[in-house]
Amino acid sequence: MDTPKKVKITDVNIALAKAEHYCAYQERSQQEVRNKLYDWGLWTDAVENIISRLIEGNFLNEERFAKAYTKGKFNQKGWGKIKIKQGLKFKNVSPVLIKKALLQIDAGEYINTLTRLIEKKAATLPEKDPYKRRYKLQQYALSRGFETDLTAEVLKNSEL
Repeated sequence: MDTPKKVKITDVNIALAKAEHYCAYQERSQQEVRNKLYDWGLWTDAVENIISRLIEGNFLNEERFAKAYTKGKFNQKGWGKIKIKQGLKFKNVSPVLIKKALLQIDAGEYINTLTRLIEKKAATLPEKDPYKRRYKLQQYALSRGFETDLTAEVLKNSEL
């Protein structure tokens, strides 16, 4: 089977228009846009020029991206702060912006989400031994990106 050939873009104006559409569709990090531009076959000078023009046109904003990413992953997927932080680091967002984005998560809502996740998982666990059960619930919460001490506190306070 033939794999489709990647279309190379040589005109900077066409690449800029496509990049604007790419950024307008969904919030993107600078690294995502940079990777996409390189996939299109553009040279380094053209890529950096397009990135700066997208920032000037407010199509690309790292802070806005970090906040949208944090809000989406927390509200939609129920991720904890550790997993969100790792995701933002993977997208090359600066540590200052990561910290700023994580501050928008309400502490009460964060604990409620963790409690709800643990209760939902506890309902599906067939384990009878309380120590193994607690361990499995804690591991589940950690895999979702929640902090160890917070998870231990929620498990201690709840009757699971």
